Amino acid sequence: MRKIENFIAGEYVAAASGQRFDKRSPLDNRVIASIAEAGRGEVDAAVKAARGALNGEWGGLTTEQRVELLYGVANEITRRFDDFVEAEMADTGQPAHVQKHVFIPRGAANFKVFADVIKNVASESFQMATPDGRGALNYSMRVPKGVVGVICPWNAPFMLMTWKVGPALACGNTVVVKPSEESPQTAALLGEVMNAVGIPKGVYNVVHGFGPDSAGEFLTQHPGINAITFTGETRTGAAIMKAASEGMRDVSFELGGKNAGIVFADADFDAAVDGIFRSAFLNSGQVCLGTERVYVERPIFERFVQALKVKAEAVKFGRPDDHNANYGPLISQEHRDKVLSYYRKAVEEGATVVTGGGVPEMPGELTAGAWVQPTIWTGLPDNASVVRDEIFGPCCHIRPFDSENEVVALANDNVYGLSTTIWTNDLARAHRMAARVEVGITWINSWFLRDLRTPFGGSKQSGIGREGGVHSLEFYTETRNVCVKL
Repeated sequence: MRKIENFIAGEYVAAASGQRFDKRSPLDNRVIASIAEAGRGEVDAAVKAARGALNGEWGGLTTEQRVELLYGVANEITRRFDDFVEAEMADTGQPAHVQKHVFIPRGAANFKVFADVIKNVASESFQMATPDGRGALNYSMRVPKGVVGVICPWNAPFMLMTWKVGPALACGNTVVVKPSEESPQTAALLGEVMNAVGIPKGVYNVVHGFGPDSAGEFLTQHPGINAITFTGETRTGAAIMKAASEGMRDVSFELGGKNAGIVFADADFDAAVDGIFRSAFLNSGQVCLGTERVYVERPIFERFVQALKVKAEAVKFGRPDDHNANYGPLISQEHRDKVLSYYRKAVEEGATVVTGGGVPEMPGELTAGAWVQPTIWTGLPDNASVVRDEIFGPCCHIRPFDSENEVVALANDNVYGLSTTIWTNDLARAHRMAARVEVGITWINSWFLRDLRTPFGGSKQSGIGREGGVHSLEFYTETRNVCVKL
């Protein structure tokens, strides 16, 4: 069993209280790690270490020097690729191919992408007239926001954590990271990479724990934190926003989603089935951008439902390193209980269960894991809780539609507005739909395909702000103006 400590000022330290908590494997519910739970003292020490680095060695580096170090971080992650894959598989239980080909490579790339962005970003300058005729020059500069609190989710822990840490460090900030209690290992492992590369002590800090009355609350309430970035549940985001209002700290939130997938009759049928299957069931449905509401044009509705059913019933459950398996468990028993409660609620609300709806039969010790079946429903009214609430599991409800106007109204009839995916071979229709659906990101005939330089974020209750490329700089830097009288 691994022992995982907090990482503060370049050192791994236990909690002074001696308080620890267990991390259980989602595969079989075994305890796989013991984690030091940070108290107020550890959070305060981490914030002070971050402030010291900001005002010291890290703050004295040039942009070019920071860029070189961040490239070193990316290269060291790649050198230790297997260690990160193993740690992420242990925490999440998800298949090796997902970690090796998506999440860990993206985690490394985040450091290089944002190093390049900060290296090449332009600044503004304006010449203006003055009454004496000599004029003045105005120019802008970007400076670090300060010490940034980074609160991370458990569904793609390393990728989503570095998606925040990468731009924060590229812009010259320092960070205190609070990973999810369900996925602490890669955040802790990244500390070893930082030390190996020569990132100054205190630039990157990690405190472990929970939300209320634990590390999360202590971090968001700390007056030494200048800004807070969070990915996770909308209700948690609201609590963080309230804490951030003390001291008027900036926030950047990527929150919940109940994303719609829209399939028109003229779409490439097989591509649409494959795309919706992936968007509904990748990572066992634990993806903020996933599709839990599917709207299919009526002429192909029945055919589409049956085709998706066949794919869902063909998944192979198993351990991450099992090459014959392509489907993992949910993150925890607690989350499984939540998802299964919605499975029961769907039936109570009158759903037709096309497939799934329960727990698969697993061999041996895997019977104790957090496994659930990929599940498809039809027949629910549009106001059913299963159609409106974010479940964050491997499930979707499929409903027919008859016109563009109808499906736009259905897609927009939700408090969330994170993403949508639209399947059609009519390019004019695709552009019309993209302009009308109230989301932060729209995919046409694809899903989960994105240039990291583009803006990413949600509308309505799905978030505040945008991340990606220069858009991240708006949060991680302050823009100042200098006016020079000539």
